[in-house]
Amino acid sequence: MARATPTRADPAPGAGTMFTLRAIGLVLLARWLYSMAQMGYGESLSAMASSPWASINGVFLFLLIVLPGARARAERPFHPLPQWLRQALRLFAFLCLLFALWSIGVFVWAAGGRRTVNAIAETNGWLVAAPALYAAVLWICRPRALWRTNAAARRFAIGRYAVSLDAATRTVVVWVESRKLGQYDARELSVKWPVASAVERERPTVQPTADGAALPEASNSVAPVRARGWARRSQVELLWDSPAAVGHNRQTIFRTTIATDGDRTSAHALDATLRQV
Repeated sequence: MARATPTRADPAPGAGTMFTLRAIGLVLLARWLYSMAQMGYGESLSAMASSPWASINGVFLFLLIVLPGARARAERPFHPLPQWLRQALRLFAFLCLLFALWSIGVFVWAAGGRRTVNAIAETNGWLVAAPALYAAVLWICRPRALWRTNAAARRFAIGRYAVSLDAATRTVVVWVESRKLGQYDARELSVKWPVASAVERERPTVQPTADGAALPEASNSVAPVRARGWARRSQVELLWDSPAAVGHNRQTIFRTTIATDGDRTSAHALDATLRQV
């Protein structure tokens, strides 16, 4: 019996993020070992023992390369790392970036422009590459939602919040980054625009797609205001109003600022979907 040709499995979403972080950690470790070899390992280790920045960099490199608790999962395409690991990497990368910029700035101020250019050439651009790598880790570990908006699958992303709606059970699950906020009845949820966000008072017209998902279409009167950038700082709220929860029957699940047009489109699509439930 002929055996089917094995096909290469596609990597799980988030595997690229883990690979990038480990690659950055290995590059930093290789440069660190190279500098220690030039100075001498014994002298380098004795100097590192009394340096708090060396300890911070050591912990940072360990977390980058090992990535404890990280696992690529299809249901969390943008969050293969645990929340504590993302926050730790973000903190250590920020501290290392500040130290790198401060030390490079002091060197530039003391040595001058010509010697700085010579130092960059002698280090093969490491004076520029090192802050760029720390900034890359900060950008990779930035706050973001679990997934991108997919109105057909009833998954919405607004800022760092993610909302998933199950049409069969009429339940909604809300996530903030990779932490679950709660599960609610979709009929008890509503999207509200604060009064201060005057540009959002005029709702865009909602046109149903072929699969039944509602997608908003901006009206002509709002377009000039958005073109001037006023709508970029508007806010949106997701409210829970349950008659069964006595004393807690009106609660704000989240309030976030709309920073991009994609967030605004997702918020209007979520509003239209909740109204149809």
